[in-house]
Amino acid sequence: MIYTDKEKKFKRYTVTTALPYANGPIHIGHMAGVYIPADIYARYLRLQGEELFFIGGSDEHGVPVTIRAKKEGCTPQDVVDRYHAIIKKSFEDFGMSFDVYSRTTSQTHYKTASEFFTKLYNEGKFIEQTTKQYYDEKEKTFLADRYITGTCPICGNEHAYGDQCEKCGSSLNATDLINPKSALSGNVPVLKETKHWFLPLNDYEAFLKDWILENHKEWKTNVYGQCKSWLDNGLQPRAVTRDLDWGIKVPVEGAEGKVLYVWFDAPIGYISNTIEKLGSSWEKWWKDKDTKLVHFIGKDNIVFHCIVFPAMLKAHGEFILPENVPANEFLNLENDKISTSRNWAVWLNEYLEDFPNKQDVLRYVLCANAPETKDNDFTWKDFQTRNNSELVAILGNFVNRTVVLTHKYFEGKVPQSYELNDTDKAAIEEIKAYPEKIGTLVETYKFRDALFELMNLARLGNKYLTENEPWKTIKTDEKRTSTVLNISLQICANLAVLCSPFLPFSAKKLQKMLNLDCNSWTQAGNIDILSVNSPINPAELLFERIEDEAIQKQIDKLNESKKQNELNNTAAEPQKENIQFDLFEKMDIRTGVILEAEKVAKTKKLLKLKVDTGIDQRTIVSGIAEHYKPEDIIGKRVCVLVNLAPKQLKGIESQGMILMAENALGELSFVTPEKPFNAGCSVR
Repeated sequence: MIYTDKEKKFKRYTVTTALPYANGPIHIGHMAGVYIPADIYARYLRLQGEELFFIGGSDEHGVPVTIRAKKEGCTPQDVVDRYHAIIKKSFEDFGMSFDVYSRTTSQTHYKTASEFFTKLYNEGKFIEQTTKQYYDEKEKTFLADRYITGTCPICGNEHAYGDQCEKCGSSLNATDLINPKSALSGNVPVLKETKHWFLPLNDYEAFLKDWILENHKEWKTNVYGQCKSWLDNGLQPRAVTRDLDWGIKVPVEGAEGKVLYVWFDAPIGYISNTIEKLGSSWEKWWKDKDTKLVHFIGKDNIVFHCIVFPAMLKAHGEFILPENVPANEFLNLENDKISTSRNWAVWLNEYLEDFPNKQDVLRYVLCANAPETKDNDFTWKDFQTRNNSELVAILGNFVNRTVVLTHKYFEGKVPQSYELNDTDKAAIEEIKAYPEKIGTLVETYKFRDALFELMNLARLGNKYLTENEPWKTIKTDEKRTSTVLNISLQICANLAVLCSPFLPFSAKKLQKMLNLDCNSWTQAGNIDILSVNSPINPAELLFERIEDEAIQKQIDKLNESKKQNELNNTAAEPQKENIQFDLFEKMDIRTGVILEAEKVAKTKKLLKLKVDTGIDQRTIVSGIAEHYKPEDIIGKRVCVLVNLAPKQLKGIESQGMILMAENALGELSFVTPEKPFNAGCSVR
């Protein structure tokens, strides 16, 4: 029988997060979709006293890694070593509380994945098929989908990959592409037969329909719906091997030049990482029916974790199956799809360079804006607004006012609570409800709503403090002031406990301020967390305002990325007709130095320049005023066509032409000598 959370109390939890490809850094889309929700869940379970093993790791095989290696002129191992370290440090910097973070190039993983494949192979769980795949005759290699480019049949994008079009988001087969080309040689590939082993998913279709559609109706709508769509359309055998020289070698005879397909290899990484960390005690986390297995992933991994991996585990026969797969949708950036290839992303390592010690601000914004049920959008303006108007103005403001007033009126010690009025009693009843309210939302994977309720507790504190005005009652009724600040401090203490899964860095800062040792969720909901007369440390700002200049810098960085991407994807102008060499020889091009520059009156584009050509000093009128300020180009070394016939421009005789390069966006740049040559040197 499959139990739901409500029917069975599990003894322990195995929580996994999707393994990011080690071919680039981590960006905010990864964090919002997978890692922040998973970390909140793991931290919450620990505070509840649950036994937990929280698993992360880098996916280091597959074509994206080999593509990066080819671009950088290094080995795939060089690539994964570099990016595994970057990714791991980014996770550490942002407080990801993994119990293990390992990699799929470890010897433990190679052994575990090979043994998993071999067991299924020996038991006849695979089928062997010969299929036709694209082959590059020049490079003498079969082409993985990402090594094939062409025109998307859906939207006409001429730069689509063999597995996906990044412009329209359509999933593709390489044979769907119009005018396919090899990304290795640029040649048109040919179809060639190759042998592979397949997992017959169709054999597990009845099991999956019963397990998911009948017994896991509590799964998120987007997850359940995608699974139902796949199952309703019928499952087909799926290759578990591929022709590639980077990956785990297929451990059977006759499989030379083949590796385990990365989708088969990577999820086994959850198991191998557990073995690597725990040794012989690993099995209870993967084989005990009293263990709850939860996968945190993005929507592009739903099929693999809900259909393919469970079919693998079922075929193996010794492992538990996931109880839940709370996948999120995608996070966009400034109304455009995040794309690593286009550098349209906010990278975690770069974020901390620009916003040091502001991990929790990004954690907060990404959780508050999480794409839990549909694609959502991250904008830098919203980031600024949520920081300034919510973290600073609500949570930070309440804590700061309470602690400052405690030091002002009660020497920095928790004051006593005296007779409670109706306002106090109402606030206390509300406080008591928050741990269960927030906890229930976390347990049902509604992290965005849980964070909203956390902020509602801060709003309650602000409202309570403002309405009771202890700065006024101190003059007439010290006991009333004492009671109000006691309750306000208890709200701060509740916040210190309840915000720990969401804002771990700020929680530690607040706990230090309150001299509070937070280790249990059950501490919250009480109004006596802080003992009377216990010392409170001086107030520190939990959060700081983020100014417009810092936000504009980020927007400018993105705009520069977009502009550069447009340039990279713009084809060069066609070559002009050939000319004879003697025609080129007639042009006298010399190095020169700009001595003077000024705008030509009543024009937008023209500058009047005085240029030392080494032959003489002459006037040249150039249409560069929209690209350069006169004062910025004095002393600039340039190249000049000195024997161009003079021409009158706006009443000025121009005696030559400055050579300029122009990109696809119409931007101009001086053509300058690499070395500081004197004026008058010939350009040949």
